[in-house]
Amino acid sequence: MRSVIFTVSFILLSIVVVNAQKQSELNWFSQYQETYRAEIMQQYIDFISIPNTTSSQGMLLKNAQFLLKQMQLAGIKQVQLLKLNENIPPVVYGEVKVPGATQTIVFYAHYDGQPADSTNWYKGLHPFIPSFYNYPIQEGGTSLTKEQFIDSLNDDYRIYCRGVADDKAGVMAIIQAYIALKKINIQPKFNIKFFFEGEEEAGSPHLGEVLQQNKLLLQSDIWIICDGPQPFNKKNLISFGVRGDTHMDITLYGSKVPLHSGHYGNWAPNPAWNLIRLLASMKNDSGYVTIKNFYADVQPFSAEDKKLLADLDLNDAKLKQEFGFNHAEMQNVSLSEAIFLPTLNINGIASGNVGKLSTNSIPASASVSLDLRLVPGNDYQKQQQKVLQHIQSKGYYIIDHEPSDHERMAHTHIAKVICGSGYNAQKTPINLPISQKIIQAISTISTNGLMIMPLTGGSLPLFTIEQQLNAKAISIPIANYDDNQHAANENIRIGNFWNGIKEMISIMTMQ
Repeated sequence: MRSVIFTVSFILLSIVVVNAQKQSELNWFSQYQETYRAEIMQQYIDFISIPNTTSSQGMLLKNAQFLLKQMQLAGIKQVQLLKLNENIPPVVYGEVKVPGATQTIVFYAHYDGQPADSTNWYKGLHPFIPSFYNYPIQEGGTSLTKEQFIDSLNDDYRIYCRGVADDKAGVMAIIQAYIALKKINIQPKFNIKFFFEGEEEAGSPHLGEVLQQNKLLLQSDIWIICDGPQPFNKKNLISFGVRGDTHMDITLYGSKVPLHSGHYGNWAPNPAWNLIRLLASMKNDSGYVTIKNFYADVQPFSAEDKKLLADLDLNDAKLKQEFGFNHAEMQNVSLSEAIFLPTLNINGIASGNVGKLSTNSIPASASVSLDLRLVPGNDYQKQQQKVLQHIQSKGYYIIDHEPSDHERMAHTHIAKVICGSGYNAQKTPINLPISQKIIQAISTISTNGLMIMPLTGGSLPLFTIEQQLNAKAISIPIANYDDNQHAANENIRIGNFWNGIKEMISIMTMQ
C-alpha cells in the first residue's frame, strides 16, 4: 500500500515540476530522496557487498551480472556485456534514446576495485561487509545497524566497504539518476549511453580493444566520468583533464639465497642497500626527480590554466593537518601546482623481513614498485624509458626475467625491470559549447560552490577514449575527500552519494 501511495504522490509531483528551471534546480529531489531512500540504499548495499578486486575474475563477473539486472529493471535498453573473451571482465553497456534529442552523452564509471588487506582496517570492519557509522570512525563515530542507517539517514553518515567510493558510488549515482527521472516522468535532454568498466584498477589493459570493436555503438558528443573525490571544502568539482599513469617493478639481486649476516656481512652484496642507493639517485632533497629529461616534455600552463589555478584553493594547510604532516615533499609547491608535474612515486618496497620475522641474514633480493603519474606532454613509454636509461647509467644490466647463473657471473649489478601498461594524460578544452553547458548545469545545484580544475591528480583511461573514439571527456567526481580510496577503511559520506545523483541528473537534463 505504501508503495502505491508513493507512486501516486510522485505522479502528482511530476505534474507540479513543469518548468525547465525548476527541473534543473532539482527542487523535487529532497522529497524523492525521502520516499525512495530505503530502496536506493538497499540496492547500493547489495552492490558493494559483492567483492570486486581486480584479481577475482569470478566476483567481477558477479558484479557485472548484478549491474546487468539492475539496468534491465530500470528500463535501460540494449543492456549487454561487451566482452573480448571469457577471461576478461566485461564492460556493462546500455542506452536510452530520447525522442528529438540531437546529442549523446556516455556516462562512465568502473565496478572493479583495489585489493583489500583486512588486517589494516579498523577493528571490527571487514572490507567486503558494509559497516555503518554516524560519523568518521577516527573522529569518534559510532556503529549503526543497517536499519538505523536507512531509517534516520543523515548526510554525515558513512558506509565503510571496499569499492563503496571508488567507484561503485559513481556507478550507482549514474543508474539512480536515470531511475529518478523515469519515476517522476522527466525526460532527459540527451541520448544516454551507460559504460561501466571492469578493469580500470588494473590499468584498463583491454579498454582500447573494446572501444575499437564498438566504435559505432559508442559514438557520442561527450563522455562524463563519474570517479574520484571532491575537494576538502566540499565544493562540487568539474575536472577537464586527468593525469596519465603507468607502473614499473624493479628487482635487484645479491646472492642466490639469503646469507648469514655474521659470516658474510661486508663481503656479500646487499641488494637492499643497492636499491636504497639507486632510488636515492632518482630524487633530490627538494623532492624533484633527477632522472635526465624527466620534466623536459611537460606542456607549459596555458593562460586559461594559470587563471584557473590562481582561483583555486585546495586548502593545503588544512589538508596537511588532516593527514598529519607539516611539509610538502616538493618545496614551495602548492598541491594545485604539483598536480601539473609528473611524479615518480614509491608504492612499496620489499626485502627480507622486519619485526618478529626479522632474521640475521643478508637478503637475496630487493624489490620496489614505482608509480609514474603523467601530465600533458608526457608519453608513458618514454617516461619508462627515461627511468630505464637512468638505471643503466648506474651500471645495471637490465633484464625482464630471473637472472641465470651465467648472467649472475657476467654482471656485477643486475636489475629485473617489468614495465606495466599505461595511458597518457588527457585534457578537454573548457571553452567547448558542451563544456560550458556542463559548467552551468553543475553550478545550478552546487549549494557549497563549484570548483573548476583543468587537471586533477587521479588517473583514468581518458586518453584511450579520446585516441580510439576521437571523443572528449569531462570528470565529475562525487566521493568525499577522505574516502580512503585504494587504502584501508574506504568509505563514502552518504551526503556525497546523494549529491552525486543530483549532479548526474543535472547533466542528463541540462538545456
